[in-house]
Amino acid sequence: QVQLVESGGGLVQAGGSLRLSCAASGRTFSTMAWFRQAPGKEREFVAAIIWSLGSTHYADSVKGRFTISGVNAKNTVYLQMNSLKPEDTAAYHCAAAPGMVLVTNRSRYTDWGQGTQVTVSS
Repeated sequence: QVQLVESGGGLVQAGGSLRLSCAASGRTFSTMAWFRQAPGKEREFVAAIIWSLGSTHYADSVKGRFTISGVNAKNTVYLQMNSLKPEDTAAYHCAAAPGMVLVTNRSRYTDWGQGTQVTVSS
């Protein structure tokens, strides 16, 4: 059974930092990513890592502030979030795909975590 379990969310003041973790089990994935969804908005791409290429990808809104990393052998991915802004407030979901995908397209991901809430106060 495939499971993706996120942790690390919480409440932080603007300018602060948080580190999210996602541990996947049940199968091997080639691409892992983070998406976020704020109330009343669509789920949007945040960052992704493609293990076989060793490449990372970011949404323009988080470039320079967020860093995705992980351990391929452990199917674990992290999202270090610095200089947080109130507009970063959302539920953050881990996503995974068995192959290389167009990372920004959420329909390409086969498995999703339940999400962890990040709230940034002004």
